[in-house]
Amino acid sequence: MPTHPILRGALRDRRTTLLAASAVAAGAAALWVRNRARKAERDNPPIGRFIEVDGVTLHYVEQGEGPPVLLLPGNAVVLQDFIGSGLVEALSRRHRVIAFDRPGFGYSGRPRTRLWTASAQAGAIHEALSALGAERPVVLGHSWGTLTALSLALEHPQDVAGLVLVSGYYYPTVRLDVPVVAAAALPVLGDAMRYTVTAVTARLALNGMVKLMFAPEPVPSEFWQETPREMMLRPAQLRADAEDGAFMLPAVMAMHERYGELSMPVRIFAGGGDKIVDPDAHSGRLHRELPASTLTVVPKAGHMVHYSVPGEIMRAVGELSVSPPQFNASAAEAA
Repeated sequence: MPTHPILRGALRDRRTTLLAASAVAAGAAALWVRNRARKAERDNPPIGRFIEVDGVTLHYVEQGEGPPVLLLPGNAVVLQDFIGSGLVEALSRRHRVIAFDRPGFGYSGRPRTRLWTASAQAGAIHEALSALGAERPVVLGHSWGTLTALSLALEHPQDVAGLVLVSGYYYPTVRLDVPVVAAAALPVLGDAMRYTVTAVTARLALNGMVKLMFAPEPVPSEFWQETPREMMLRPAQLRADAEDGAFMLPAVMAMHERYGELSMPVRIFAGGGDKIVDPDAHSGRLHRELPASTLTVVPKAGHMVHYSVPGEIMRAVGELSVSPPQFNASAAEAA
């Protein structure tokens, strides 16, 4: 039955009204999100220095003197994660510690002129280390930061004294969360999402996500004392989160067949209760593939194992910073 002209007009007017209301609501949300991001940056000014390499500005903190150590944080967090865990303070007593905000996180830039894969991030970090005169550091990566660390070691093995890999994702597996996360990385649509829907859902999910990262242990007070919550929720960082989520699987697909090329000593740490990455399928498998590596699984720790055993991680860094360029398997077994 044909719709009456008056009814068709009423339906058309209703759709127009709904669309207009949605546009107003989206605009108001975008304005609110932008203001929150600006306030976050006013309330949390940079704590370190800046260096520009290859068209990208990187934010970093540097502390201490001695053999250099590079710290690369994981997804979602900023470099203050390593301050909260106590690693920056502890390591700086005997080392020159350099901790970066990876591109797009904290105050580091992430220009859209390139795809910020693990390889691209490693390239920028490598140039920054060269400019800073930090020769052959021990490289410590946590979570997504392990992909940058591995890429750096595979592409520039002569410039890496050793690897400390914490809670990493090293092999291709089915990740149902990736398509959901990656949507916010899309041009135009992703931009709109990060200023509206994603901005809201990220705020609602943040506490639960952090609890999951630390589970089965509770979230330590030091994490939120040092990590600025609102900085993690800015649209620019949400884009970096989403892009890193999308690039994670391609990164391990490209690298996992090359792990045997790693000639430097490798120390692997994982939490036995990790709810984010299966410790045996990733850390255990990597250890089995690298006979000269060592593996420490902390039974009651989760994904943020560097908060659980900072002393053991610090000792591993200390061992590697005085090791010869080539890994000494017999010495590792004796230790």
